[in-house]
Amino acid sequence: MSTQRTVLITGGNRGIGRAIAEEFVALGHRVAVTARSGEGPEGTLTVHADVTDAASLDAAFTAVEEQYGPVEVVVANAGITRDLLLLRMTEADFTDVIDTNLTGAFRLVKRASKGMIKARFGRIILVSSVVGLLGSAGQINYSASKSGLIGLARSVTRELGSRGITANVIAPGFIETDMTAELPEQTQADYKKSIPAGRFATPTEVAKVITWLASDDAAYISGAVIPVDGGLGMGH
Repeated sequence: MSTQRTVLITGGNRGIGRAIAEEFVALGHRVAVTARSGEGPEGTLTVHADVTDAASLDAAFTAVEEQYGPVEVVVANAGITRDLLLLRMTEADFTDVIDTNLTGAFRLVKRASKGMIKARFGRIILVSSVVGLLGSAGQINYSASKSGLIGLARSVTRELGSRGITANVIAPGFIETDMTAELPEQTQADYKKSIPAGRFATPTEVAKVITWLASDDAAYISGAVIPVDGGLGMGH
């Protein structure tokens, strides 16, 4: 059993974020989630925050620190998509996605690092995507934001690695969520053909990789990109 930690997950009220929160709770950690609306799963503390607003993130951290103590593990999971072909994509479509997915992770990591440096311990886990490395037509904004997380994690590793802090990226492929469930059956079948595993992942399969990265067992892994994609993005 790993040491019990104080964990904060952004966007923990639904989808993958919710599954991550549930998995950390099941392992006995003190878990807080940020949400713009809605609540995290049972056993979590929900703090309302928007990753595009540094002041709201700061207030969220303060609330968690008061209740659970310093945040030791952060998972940057909050993300948006605004899929459009390049020629139809406006500058706002691009910058809004970057501001949430990439700059939002920067704001989170910056605020979290204060307590981690002091404690000489920290686990930073950034949720990227297979398309961050594979690319995807119609997702120039999203894939750019997701590949940017890799540079962020690797630079944080070089900067803070000697302080007992690790920073890693996970790159999920297709996951069974409300979003993928809405895809037409034929589209789902086509996607599954391109995945060597022949199926989508469950959100729990992604969550278990993240809880392992936060554990004592993964203390010497930093700056890594770990795919959870059934082989879809091999070689990247």
